[in-house]
Amino acid sequence: MGWLWAIVVGFVLGLLAKAILPGKQHSPLWLITIFGIIGGIAGNAMARGFGIEATPGIDWGRHALQVVAAVVLVALGDMLYVSVGRRQRT
Repeated sequence: MGWLWAIVVGFVLGLLAKAILPGKQHSPLWLITIFGIIGGIAGNAMARGFGIEATPGIDWGRHALQVVAAVVLVALGDMLYVSVGRRQRT
């Protein structure tokens, strides 16, 4: 069940990141979801490093770090996706 939850959260994080970024992203939805999953994992690791992993109530700090990590990964991943696609066309 943990892997299903990771996919759902990664999908939501990827869509949030895509909505936050200006302009059009060219990456397919499955790749955005993977970036979201990795962003969620990276955000959890950063939260653990900052000591805000377990707080009473909603972990707003952890969620904010997950979104920030997903935004960075979607932006970088989309640039890489576009550059690889252009290289293959020429």
